[in-house]
Amino acid sequence: MTVRGAEGTEAKVAVVGGGSFGWGLAHAAERAGREVLLWSRRPQREGTAKIRLVGSLAELARAELVFFAVPSPVMPALARELGAHLDGAHYLVHVSRGIVGDELQTLSQVLRTCTPCRRVGALAGPLVAQALTDGSPGGGVVASRFPEVHTTVREAIGGQRLRIYSTDDLIGAEFASTAVGLLAMAVGFAQGVGLGPATLAVMASRGMSEATRIGVALGGRSETFTGLSGYGDLLAAVAGDGRPELAVGRQLAAGTPLAEIGQQVGAYIEGLDSARRIAAYARRTGIRAPLLSMCAEVFAGRVSSAEVVAALMGRQVGAE
Repeated sequence: MTVRGAEGTEAKVAVVGGGSFGWGLAHAAERAGREVLLWSRRPQREGTAKIRLVGSLAELARAELVFFAVPSPVMPALARELGAHLDGAHYLVHVSRGIVGDELQTLSQVLRTCTPCRRVGALAGPLVAQALTDGSPGGGVVASRFPEVHTTVREAIGGQRLRIYSTDDLIGAEFASTAVGLLAMAVGFAQGVGLGPATLAVMASRGMSEATRIGVALGGRSETFTGLSGYGDLLAAVAGDGRPELAVGRQLAAGTPLAEIGQQVGAYIEGLDSARRIAAYARRTGIRAPLLSMCAEVFAGRVSSAEVVAALMGRQVGAE
């Protein structure tokens, strides 16, 4: 399958969002030989021979494949605005680690609700903006119930240095990615208070087990959380792949106010809000998720680092 524009022109890819991840996707598509149309409210860079900045969302409809690289809070409004210019021939794929609403609605569900498009998907796994930009070897997962979305995304940004795997478990991949986002902050926090590798391993593995229980309740498959979308992505975070969530966690451990952290990081961190929503959902549905709930308390500034360590090490242990 070839990515094509509305007029049949070959290789156009669109990106909504001019942050570091949006530009990373644009450069990955550029390396794959694609012409890229990129829209941003406040362009911070100049275009290239292959990456053209556009002034209106309507212009993005000339690309068959549209990547959404924007924070979850602005996704519905942008999807509705762009959706007025789209039809069922377009493929929409988001890269957000966020969720929407008290029922943990995924961003693919938002795209289906706010646009006429049905062939939607998500990019998940250990993909970071800098690696996408400079072409460092890496990999990720495209999740969609439509095989043509898998193929189109792989052709648009994949290659010998960027391996794009696929899954039809869209909900599982999206929630696994969301969970990794907040667990990466937890790892950064733990590093900031001086916890060692063994404690980090306990935190990461138990946190992902809790996320798996919630993800299955939402309709995902447990095996998705053991793959690149879940443990693979979390392993990259623990190894220190430079994602902003790690820096946020360390700053929280140092007692830096959230307002200052946002300015320092220069990116919207989905996990801060996701943790609160996930903890509330777990309480409401009776799903046991003590570590994820503790994350929500930490991110809200309601517990100190000493209290976190005491609570983590004081938990009753049982079968693995």
